[in-house]
Amino acid sequence: MNGHALIEVRRVSKAFAGVRALQDVSFDLRAGEVHALMGENGAGKSTLMKVLAGVYTRDDGEILLDGAPIEVASPRAAQALGIGIVHQELNLMNHLSAAQNIFIGREPRGRFGLFLDEATLNANAARIFERLHLTLDPRTPVGELTVARQQMVEIAKALSFDSRVLIMDEPTAALNDAEVTELFRIVGQLRAQGVGIVYISHKMDELQRIADRVTVMRDGRTIATVPMAGTPVAQIISMMVGREIEESTSHAPATERREVVLEVTGLRRGRVVRDVGFRLHRGEILGFAGLMGAGRTEVARAIFGADPLEAGEIRVHGRPVTIRSPRDAVRHGIGYLSEDRKRFGLATGLDVTTNVALPSLRRFAKAASWLDGGAMRSAAQGYVQQLAIKTPSVEQTVRLLSGGNQQKIVIAKWLLRDCDILFFDEPTRGIDVGAKAEIYKLLAALAEAGKAIVMISSELPEVLRMSHRILVMCEGRITGELDARDADQERIMHLATLRESMTEKAAA
Repeated sequence: MNGHALIEVRRVSKAFAGVRALQDVSFDLRAGEVHALMGENGAGKSTLMKVLAGVYTRDDGEILLDGAPIEVASPRAAQALGIGIVHQELNLMNHLSAAQNIFIGREPRGRFGLFLDEATLNANAARIFERLHLTLDPRTPVGELTVARQQMVEIAKALSFDSRVLIMDEPTAALNDAEVTELFRIVGQLRAQGVGIVYISHKMDELQRIADRVTVMRDGRTIATVPMAGTPVAQIISMMVGREIEESTSHAPATERREVVLEVTGLRRGRVVRDVGFRLHRGEILGFAGLMGAGRTEVARAIFGADPLEAGEIRVHGRPVTIRSPRDAVRHGIGYLSEDRKRFGLATGLDVTTNVALPSLRRFAKAASWLDGGAMRSAAQGYVQQLAIKTPSVEQTVRLLSGGNQQKIVIAKWLLRDCDILFFDEPTRGIDVGAKAEIYKLLAALAEAGKAIVMISSELPEVLRMSHRILVMCEGRITGELDARDADQERIMHLATLRESMTEKAAA
């Protein structure tokens, strides 16, 4: 790692509608360094990076590049200065090739500038892939690539501007272990070439593997910058949240087998859901584990009516039900918190009140099709307080809130709807350790109150910590069931790589 300060942020402040998002923030990045940026959701990490990337303009302070003050007035200006950003939500066009995505708007032209020079375009992209030691055909449509490969295309796009500073926001949120290893190889390659990398993540184990230094932010301020090596994890977490977080590794307490509230048998949908059956009890948290593509989300979406089933039976409180749409599922008391909250869980252009009330609008209906706005706001405010949602008011537009607070709003809407059966699909993805602890407590409290919960998670410590029972899936089938008290990561991973289901073994 070079000691040269590539970029410096000095006492930068930024406010939105009177709410101070950044206050006197200082930060520096060295050439050839991976500098982790950590903090709870709403701490100001993304705002700071958007100031560096030209998405927002700072109110106060200064930014220096190679020791000289710079103005970053727009994303195009940032790119011209060699500052690139890879956002958590990928910004690619699936119908275009990898090369076309990298150079969109800057395509090389042939004679007279009239026609696209495909050969030069693909050759330019191939050179960037070669720099990354990445085997990828530039002509491949992005929609045919895995999420990990799409992420590599985003990195290549940033590097196509000769970026010396690369900002990576939660780059491994949707990657499996093998893909994370490949990403880290790319990061190591860039570090060796002198690129400075700002790495935003909530996954402490990743940061211990890859980061040189870590800067902690809280409430829009920088708290401290420390070396990653030799700094205890507990110290970093304490700086993030301003308090000690109890990280229990114990399993969920045993629960008595109460009434069965949901029973599914023989669910089938192509190759993604194959003869799936299970029971869910009142007051139980049933964990679903498995590798990416195992079929866990597909099972949840099929039960919720988001995807059509080819076969199978669903019983709610012992009675067969027909669920052809999410409306049917909600009517039967089933709520679903999607792994992609922005696409399927929220209307991000609307305010907090509307989002919380959407599944329960009938409750607020008055004569002549009017809605009782006061009652809606009061209900939303109640959940803002109960779930400690950080928002200036219930009139705030949801897209302006942090990811963790958006997740809490999705939870709030299903709590208001008072669903008996709740599917939580990756409930803590992209959420900081403080918000994770709050959601863990909330899930436990919901189960204690008699709600029946299916929790799908790719984080095995989370599954082990929160579940009473664990179902493991592989290639669309349930390959094993474990009592959480007898489960460990090794046993789960063994079942997650089996190709035979429990049903097939029994038949044999």
